[in-house]
Amino acid sequence: MGNVVILNHPLIQHKISLLRREETGTNEFRSLIEEIAMLMGYEALRDLPLEDVEVKTPLETCMTPMIAGKKMAVVPILRAGLGMVGGLLALVPSARVGHIGLYRDPVTTEPHEYYCKLPTPIDERTIVVLDPMLATGGSAVAAIDFIKAQGGKKIKFMCVIAAPAGLDRLRASHPDIQIYVGHLDRGLNDHAYIVPGLGDAGDRIFGTK
Repeated sequence: MGNVVILNHPLIQHKISLLRREETGTNEFRSLIEEIAMLMGYEALRDLPLEDVEVKTPLETCMTPMIAGKKMAVVPILRAGLGMVGGLLALVPSARVGHIGLYRDPVTTEPHEYYCKLPTPIDERTIVVLDPMLATGGSAVAAIDFIKAQGGKKIKFMCVIAAPAGLDRLRASHPDIQIYVGHLDRGLNDHAYIVPGLGDAGDRIFGTK
């Protein structure tokens, strides 16, 4: 699918199945989201730029590769995206964290921004946008619109579960970004929830109803 990578690693698939279970409690759900994000991040960050730096080992001085350029930016879409941040920071502890707040209109299901704070200079960073669910695609498209409006260029989007309609909308709106998906589900129900899905990711991460 060109700029879309479906991450079919057995560990990711197994953990997503545990997420789906109705009986999975808040603590386990939160841990699983972080673990899945870390496993997905390992693949999504495969192309981070490197530069050789001088390091002194116990035996000699050598040139060895380290991540180059400005520190990576991790940008969760509030609030469910917060659940994935720990997994990315476990891989790149020096990453900066921005936040984009969106709420979905209950009638039109379209997103509206209420908060956007990004690390600077955003145009020089690899940006990873996080949201566990890509349903209609409206929130993801809007978040990336905001990031581009502030100068963001190298953007990746990571979600645990996607619906085909949302994935198609995101690809059409932002064909220049890389999209990483844990599992592509069947579709959306009448309330624009992914099915079979896993329910409301935000509620399950934070223990709310």
